[in-house]
Amino acid sequence: MIKQRSRKEMRDVRHLRVKRKTFTSLGTPRLTVFKSSKHIYAQVIDDVAEHTLVAASSLTPKVREILKQDPKKKIEVAKIVGKYIGELSLSKGISKVRFDRGGYPYHGRVKSLAEGAREAGLEF
Repeated sequence: MIKQRSRKEMRDVRHLRVKRKTFTSLGTPRLTVFKSSKHIYAQVIDDVAEHTLVAASSLTPKVREILKQDPKKKIEVAKIVGKYIGELSLSKGISKVRFDRGGYPYHGRVKSLAEGAREAGLEF
């Protein structure tokens, strides 16, 4: 009997597929996205050294400060996180990254985060 896979298992399969494809171009770091029901997380990872270069999320103090002044919807929060991670990356000297959507469809919050990072000056 064929067993149906859960949503999380299917997302993990897609994420591994995307990660494998992006792993071929090892010269540039990878911008990964993870989202929960309330928050969104992004980090720039160096796959060769296997460590995180820059990280930001909707829980980061600077982002929380912006959200306290003016509460936003989740898509707008994702755009703010994208801009923030773009600024952090540029300050560390990272201008070009590979976008890893983490198995999520390129839609909604993931797309908004990518647009925010592009607005900050990151190139995909």
